[in-house]
Amino acid sequence: MHSSATFLIEFGAIILGLGLLGRLAGRLQFSPIPLYLLAGLAFGEGGLLPLGASEEFVAIGAEIGVILLLLMLGLEYTASDLVSNLKTQYPAGLVDMALNALPGAALALLLGWGPVAAVVLAGVTWISSSGVIAKVLGDLGRLGNRETPVILSILVLEDLAMAVYLPIITALLAGVSLAAGSVTLAIALGVAGLVLFVAVRFGRVISRFVSSDDPEKLLLVVLGLTLLVAGLAQQLQVSAAVGAFLVGIALSGEVAEGAHNLLAPLRDLFAAVFFVFFGLHTDPESIPPVILPALALAVVTALTKIATGYWAAHRAGISPKGRWRAGGTLVARGEFSIVIAGLAVTAGIEPELGPLATAYVLVLVVLGPLTARYTEPVALWLTRRRTATADVAPVHDTAPTAKTLEPVDDSGSER
Repeated sequence: MHSSATFLIEFGAIILGLGLLGRLAGRLQFSPIPLYLLAGLAFGEGGLLPLGASEEFVAIGAEIGVILLLLMLGLEYTASDLVSNLKTQYPAGLVDMALNALPGAALALLLGWGPVAAVVLAGVTWISSSGVIAKVLGDLGRLGNRETPVILSILVLEDLAMAVYLPIITALLAGVSLAAGSVTLAIALGVAGLVLFVAVRFGRVISRFVSSDDPEKLLLVVLGLTLLVAGLAQQLQVSAAVGAFLVGIALSGEVAEGAHNLLAPLRDLFAAVFFVFFGLHTDPESIPPVILPALALAVVTALTKIATGYWAAHRAGISPKGRWRAGGTLVARGEFSIVIAGLAVTAGIEPELGPLATAYVLVLVVLGPLTARYTEPVALWLTRRRTATADVAPVHDTAPTAKTLEPVDDSGSER
């Protein structure tokens, strides 16, 4: 009885605290994600008020939060949208991998951690946080923006790449034979391809099966189906997030709209729990020794993510403002980076890799919402400042040419 009461008190305090923090962030017109993370640090090991009875429940709630975030993203787009975006944006996925995986691998080699640790840290710096970015897009009201499909395409390519990367890294860490690793990889690829095929080919059939005029039945069926597919995907070495996203794109029409309205409050609740859970597993005492390399890596890979988003949006014909928004939105790292680092820590390949990855992700998960909001205005301000500096540059005392004497018509300049 005492344990049950303790659980209710702890979990109730968490939810109440998150509500107050969310209200504070709303008044400040700021994303609540950094505040949720700081709350997790306060409740975690080494924090002010470590949790006890409710930690296991919070862990389950965090998994559900990530799944619901990706499901809601999938509901925004149809299967045809996904296939079209993947066909047009796969070069951006290659650029994303090259620009963002190499810095992590290079730092691991410079620190003398060896090739396996280099592959691990490459994954940590490569993969953006789908959960954080999904929340930021919703908070900033950008789900309908022109650059959002570009962002989602890159995220989906990263998530699908995890279906290949995770079996490889698991085999490397375990030191298994090439044959055993190849079997694991083949199973993962087959499952991911099957789920994608079913979502694209039989999306309408799935929507008819799920459809219901009763909101209660619709909520139960959609939520149950999503959790079932996500669990099966994770059991077969495929990301649960990929499974949830594909369930979302498989639903269309009135079913998607109804499910979106019903699941939005649940998404907000469990997404907040996810960010708290992330903070819970960050020991504040482990951060100071690795803060300098983590900060350096965070700065470099924040810039490379901005460059990735800018290039991908430019390639898609998005305006300069949208390009900067796309780049800034992709900066956050989160759930996948922690999963990858956790595999390495469990295998015991490098003691400092875990704290470094935690500090790195903590920096970027706090910085990510800021870059999503302010990259565009800062870039435009710097552009105007550079233009103004060029306009007031001193004129050399030289003879005017016919070209300089002609009047300049700037009525068609870009605003």
